[in-house]
Amino acid sequence: MSGSAGAIEDCSAEKKRSLRVRYVYGMIFLMYILLAWLVRDYGQKFLPQLHYVKACGAGGNNCFRMLGVLRVSLGCFIFFFLMFLSTCSTRKLDEVRSNWHSGCWVLKSFLLIASMAVPFFFPSDYMQIYGELARAGAGIFLLLQLVSVIEFIVWWNKYWTPDDEKKSCSLGLFMSTIFYVASILGIALMYYLYAPRLACAINIFFITWTAILVLVMMIISLHSLVNRGLLSSGIMASYIVFLCWSALRSEPPYEKCNVQKQVNSNADWTTILSFLIAIGTIVMSTFSTGIDSQSFQFRKDEVQEEDDIPYKYGIFHLIFSLGAMYFAMLFLSWNLLNPAKEWSIDVGWASTWVKILNEWLAATIYLWKLISPVVRQPKVHQEPMQQSDDSILP
Repeated sequence: MSGSAGAIEDCSAEKKRSLRVRYVYGMIFLMYILLAWLVRDYGQKFLPQLHYVKACGAGGNNCFRMLGVLRVSLGCFIFFFLMFLSTCSTRKLDEVRSNWHSGCWVLKSFLLIASMAVPFFFPSDYMQIYGELARAGAGIFLLLQLVSVIEFIVWWNKYWTPDDEKKSCSLGLFMSTIFYVASILGIALMYYLYAPRLACAINIFFITWTAILVLVMMIISLHSLVNRGLLSSGIMASYIVFLCWSALRSEPPYEKCNVQKQVNSNADWTTILSFLIAIGTIVMSTFSTGIDSQSFQFRKDEVQEEDDIPYKYGIFHLIFSLGAMYFAMLFLSWNLLNPAKEWSIDVGWASTWVKILNEWLAATIYLWKLISPVVRQPKVHQEPMQQSDDSILP
């Protein structure tokens, strides 16, 4: 009995350690993001040593600005992808790979430094190829993030909408109202801020189509064949309204229909604050998607044993490796030709269209989750009742 109790305590301690280490990886990811910003905006001033690296070219220009961001992103990708390869098949807490994930920080420090330095010795042509691959990786990251968000919305809907009719649903109804009111106010505010005149046709289209999607989701949720209630559709409505607002905010500052001020080298405090919030959002979105490994499992009914790992280490590191590609695209505004300005992030028409497409894809996936049970439901054909022989008159 004492041996069994000791094993349980060891598993509990190891599980807590593996849960705490997620925040260490989050800090490593944040460090890479800050380094990418430093290399992009102030690399020539604070990193003069790169001038002597052959791959950086004359004056080190190939290691700053756009190419510098790609090099830092590649280093982050290498680190987390190697962690993915070394932990992807981990199942139990007592495995060596589990200890590698949660400990061995001396060895991982060398791996971190090497992965950070090696990309600065790659030729610029290789970095251009990586930039194209990073676009695809960032797109995959956004898709996985959508799946995670929608799964969270479904879970939250089940949590606040009990199946037992005896339980009160007033709180769920109240929250549904809050989300729909917020969505309507958000749409009205976007019309006021980003479509002040009829000449802003593209913004009017974006906002109007968002309003239509909100209405369609509400109608389908209340349809008798679906009957999912208003809470999940209300949360999803608020989410796509947020994505639309974020897309409009990403429009170039010189657009007449954009309320953003011109971004210049002497950034004001609002620009700096928005930049810092954006960085925090990148880290939080990557972290929350990475720890949500259950959303990406094909089997949801697996029984969790005491010595099982608390989350899928491989998926966690894979999400962070894709997140490395994602933050590169945000710093470059999805444009590999024109470098972004100082203190700017995810600004430009490419960024706007990526977010708009992300919004439409989110609504499409959610609508499919609503109607798929109805579409897949087998049709019941009623056979005509045959009269028995006794009922047949001679």
